[in-house]
Amino acid sequence: MTQIPSIGTMMPLTGKPLNREPPVTELISSFLTNRDGYDRNHGSIPHLSSIDHIVKVDGAVKTPFTLTIENLRNDYPQHSVVCALQCAGNRRHTMRTHLTEVQGLDWFDGAVMNCKWTGPLLRDVLAAATPTLDPKTAHVAFACHSQECQEDSWYGASIPLSRALDPEADVVLALEMNGETLTPNHGFPVRVVTPGVAGARAVKWLDRITVQDVESDNHYMKRDYKILPPEATDAESAEKFWDKTPPLQEMPVNSVIAIPKPETTIARDEDGLVDVQGYALPSGKDGPVVRVEVSIDDGASWTDAELLHHPEEGKWSWVLWRAELKMEPGKCRTIVSRATDKAGNVQEKEPQWNLRGCGYNGFGIAEGLQIV
Repeated sequence: MTQIPSIGTMMPLTGKPLNREPPVTELISSFLTNRDGYDRNHGSIPHLSSIDHIVKVDGAVKTPFTLTIENLRNDYPQHSVVCALQCAGNRRHTMRTHLTEVQGLDWFDGAVMNCKWTGPLLRDVLAAATPTLDPKTAHVAFACHSQECQEDSWYGASIPLSRALDPEADVVLALEMNGETLTPNHGFPVRVVTPGVAGARAVKWLDRITVQDVESDNHYMKRDYKILPPEATDAESAEKFWDKTPPLQEMPVNSVIAIPKPETTIARDEDGLVDVQGYALPSGKDGPVVRVEVSIDDGASWTDAELLHHPEEGKWSWVLWRAELKMEPGKCRTIVSRATDKAGNVQEKEPQWNLRGCGYNGFGIAEGLQIV
C-alpha cells in the first residue's frame, strides 16, 4: 500500500494542473480547514483582479444584469455557512485497491475541507434577476471562462434551480473563507459553494450564472463526475451510459480513520487502549452526523466513538471524532469506522463500484496495523 506522507507535506497528484491533498492526520488537527486544504483543478490557476472582475447573471430571467465584487459585497446581505466541501473522487484510492481499478487521480482520504464560507446567498441574487422557469425542472449553471481546461475551453457546472432557491440550502457566492479573502487557489475573487453537493459543482473564479431549462453542457457535467453503472467497465463500454446517467450532486454519508495511519506500528497505552481519530460527513442535506462507530472485528461488533462537537458545526459540516479501543497485540490488524447522519443514512461496508471512482463511502479503514 502507498504510504501517506508525513505531517506538514502536501500530496501532489499531478504537476499541472495543481491537484494535491494534505495528509489526513494534519487535516483533522482543527475543525476549520486552513489554507492548505486540498486543490482540485482542470486547468491553470488564474490570478484575477477583484476590481475588474464581473459576474454576469442571465438566461431565463426577467432582469439580466452584471455584478462587480463590490456589488456582491455591499448590495446583498452577507451570509456565512460552515460546510464540508468534498471532491467527488475523495477516497478513490480505497475503491481502486479494495474493489477494482478505476479511472481518475489517486485521491486518498484528504480531498475534503471544512470551512466557513461568507458571501451573498445565490437565492438573493436570483431574486433580483427573477427567474422565469419552473424551479422544479430548471437549472442554474455556473461558469468560469478565465482558463482553458484539459477537456474543455471553460469550466462549468449546474445545480437544480429548486436547490438554488431553497432558503435552507445555503448556496453562497463566497468571497471569504474562514473570515479571510479567498486565495487564488480557492477561487478568488468569488466562487460558488454548494453545501452537501460534490465539489465539482462549486465553481471557482465564477464569471457567469445562467438560469436555463437544461443542465450545464460543460464536459465536466456531461462526461465526468457521474456514478456510472457497473456495466461501464472501460472508456468504450461507458459511451452509451454518459447521456443516461445523471451528474453526481449530493455526496453520501462517510467516515475516515485518520489515526492510526495504515501500515504502522501502534503502541497501546498502559490500559491496553489504542487511540483512534477521524472525521465523518453527512449525506447531502441530511446532516448533521449523529453517530460514529468503530470496530476491530470487521463490523461484527461496534463501539461508539465520541463526537468532538464544535460551536460552529451544523448540518453541512463534518464532525471530528475519537475513540479508545481495547486491542490485543498482533500483526495485520484492521480498524473500521461507520457514520450515521440525522436522517438515518448509514455508511455501508462497500458501495457499488463505478468506473470513475466517484462517491466512495465504504467503511473508513486503517489496515495493516501492528499492535504492540
